[in-house]
Amino acid sequence: MTDPNPPLPPSNATLTSALYRGATTAGLPLVELLLQRRLMRGKEETTRIDERRGIPSIQRPSGPVIWVHAASIGEAQSVLVLIERILKIAPELHILMTTGTVTSARMMGDRLPPRAIHQFVPVDRVAWIRRFLDYWQPAAALWVESELWPNLLLESQRAGVPMAMVNARMSAQSRRSWGRAPAFARQLFNCFETILAQDAEIAARLEALGARNVSITGNLKLAAARLPATAGALIALQDTIGDRPTWVAASTHHGEEDMVGAVHHRLTGSHPGLLTLLAPRHPQRGDDIAKSLTRTGLTVARWSQNDAITPDTDIYLVDGTGQLGLLYRIAPIAFIGGSFIPHGGQNMLEAAQLRCAVLYGPHIDNFRSVASELEAAGASLPLADADDLERTVGALLTDYARTESMAAAADGAASRKQEVIELVIRRLQPMIAEAVAGAS
Repeated sequence: MTDPNPPLPPSNATLTSALYRGATTAGLPLVELLLQRRLMRGKEETTRIDERRGIPSIQRPSGPVIWVHAASIGEAQSVLVLIERILKIAPELHILMTTGTVTSARMMGDRLPPRAIHQFVPVDRVAWIRRFLDYWQPAAALWVESELWPNLLLESQRAGVPMAMVNARMSAQSRRSWGRAPAFARQLFNCFETILAQDAEIAARLEALGARNVSITGNLKLAAARLPATAGALIALQDTIGDRPTWVAASTHHGEEDMVGAVHHRLTGSHPGLLTLLAPRHPQRGDDIAKSLTRTGLTVARWSQNDAITPDTDIYLVDGTGQLGLLYRIAPIAFIGGSFIPHGGQNMLEAAQLRCAVLYGPHIDNFRSVASELEAAGASLPLADADDLERTVGALLTDYARTESMAAAADGAASRKQEVIELVIRRLQPMIAEAVAGAS
């Protein structure tokens, strides 16, 4: 006899998640090999590698814990002000911050407030994630921007952890990629009880992928505190540089450093004594960058080697983390990297907050709305290529009044955005209150 209620066939989303889960489970030897390779390349901390397996390295604090996950240094930086506000309104809470990069972990170690702790996010394997969740028992979770790990999301949902995505970002390219697996995308985005998008365009892309309860709160990076710098370091660097013409190329990626070096070469004739401050996005590339620039005849001093800046120094290579606050206070002109290559750009607002005239290339998909606001305020200039960078930096070094006008406009545009954090807090307050109440 035929069963009148036969079981429904598994959905595409169920099949996709099952295949992914199976692959990440069976792929343990490959995962371990990748972890070892990352260790060898300095992309993991030797003493903390077990955190990637879901094994904690510190004691869980008593009481409710809200888990905040940010992919890397930019996302982590943007959410610091939110963490501080959450802890202020809920003194019973602790924050567990997870990231996936060594540089972000080191910065969080220096900058997280009391009652906030850092761990590396576990690799996206079910067994390791369950170990992580069983130990930390988060009362709620906030995912920052756009990093979606399927097992981490689905296991958190299975464990009953309420989740929100804050400062949500979705590029047109990512929308197309997720659109190739629409059922799976819908399953993952539906793990979130609420999604707070940076702008209307991003909200529309998320809703097209099946996300629910999407609202527009603006970009948290607009509300971030100004990057710090110590008075002693600032005075020492200012004294060393003196009145030399100076500009900074910040958060650069592979290929952009050579462009910056070529621009420096061409500008020295019209700007004697020019000093270029160069801060790559990934400081561990310092050796390769220094060798490449030196081969072109440039004299390079390296921050990581405690090299002195001398009158002959062309490039001061700041191959370390947490120094942009210092560099932006020193240099009146800032080129923001990740924008001359198809990467999507880096956070240009940090330079604007510290009164820099801001420059960037054409690839700024991740920060297009911020760039539009800065351009409208007269605070920034888009560039087409390296030749355009040379012309613009040269013109701004010559025209102090124009540079100062752009810097003042940048500071004003950045200062007007502090209301973003208030809106985000209002949207998250019910989840925070429920987390506190449920854990008490």
